[in-house]
Amino acid sequence: MEEVLRPLVVIGGSLIITLFIGWAVDRLLRRTDARHAETPLWGLLRRCRFPLQVTVCSALLRGSYDKTHARVVREHASGIAQLLALVLIAATAWLAMRVSAAVVESSYRRYAASAHDPARVRRVRTQVTLIQRVVTAIVGVVAASAMLLTFPAMRTVGTSMLASAGILGIVAGVAAQSTLGNLFAGLQIAFGDMVRIGDTVVVDGEWGTVEEITLTFLSVRTWDERRITMPVSYFTAKPFENWSRGGTQKTGTVFFHLDHSAPVAAMRVRLGEIVRKSPAWDGRDWSLAVTDTTPSTMVVRALVTARDADDAWNVRCEVREQMIAWLREQHPYALPRITTATIQPPRSAAESEDRLTRFDGDLHKDGTGPRRS
Repeated sequence: MEEVLRPLVVIGGSLIITLFIGWAVDRLLRRTDARHAETPLWGLLRRCRFPLQVTVCSALLRGSYDKTHARVVREHASGIAQLLALVLIAATAWLAMRVSAAVVESSYRRYAASAHDPARVRRVRTQVTLIQRVVTAIVGVVAASAMLLTFPAMRTVGTSMLASAGILGIVAGVAAQSTLGNLFAGLQIAFGDMVRIGDTVVVDGEWGTVEEITLTFLSVRTWDERRITMPVSYFTAKPFENWSRGGTQKTGTVFFHLDHSAPVAAMRVRLGEIVRKSPAWDGRDWSLAVTDTTPSTMVVRALVTARDADDAWNVRCEVREQMIAWLREQHPYALPRITTATIQPPRSAAESEDRLTRFDGDLHKDGTGPRRS
């Protein structure tokens, strides 16, 4: 009877204590969150309830499993201890990742709520995202190393590896040169403020918005909802356009190739009417001027300002569409034309010879040329 009750008491007691601790911690966090609504940390920490319970339960079982005095425990004591140690290490790493993620996200939310500069908010978001990824990677590596070191055979391997650390370091450095380069490039992007999540960029002729930045790659979402994934080292080694750096305001250009008779003054008045009615125009400035000419056309450039790249695109499309429609309806002669001449039908051989004879006779009478023989 005792062989049955002891395992039930040990295991059941561990589960009850685990559930009680999880309930108490969740209740405490809920009350604290209600009292300090301005700080989202306490609400975010409630997500850590399940990994906390797993950690507590594995720790209790790891410390009390031998008190069961069960035959299966006595026969496989080392294996059970090994398994519980691995679960405890993994659960602790999981809990640490959840806690660090809650702290980082809480800090970002408080800053974003009080900041008034969207560019700076995007910069902080990029930094905290990469910091969180670095912390997760470090915790994962430490946990994996600790789990491997619980195996006696791995301790011997670890000693041998430390003895040859110089050679292994050189080999690993050469083999992981690209990976380490991307890692340091990611940190440089995060803290060098080169590109941020939400920035509008042009990379290899593709226009899009930075959607995700990790320690190894960067994802750009294009206007047609494609995703371009590039190594972060690209942005530290090659030039690219960042339309959001230094402010989001943009100046858009629209070029018209028109006939030389186009009414430039009337077009300037019409452009003012179009931009004033456009919700995408920010009200700063607009202009229209002739910037170039060719033998058959002239180039008219319209400038319009906007709050960001999206509005600049929209107002350019509106100006282009409405101006061409206005020219087609009111001034069709201003649109570019191709001038052609009517081709004369071919003459017969006799008619051509008679005309040439008359031409030679006229030249002889005038004394300007010899008479044909």
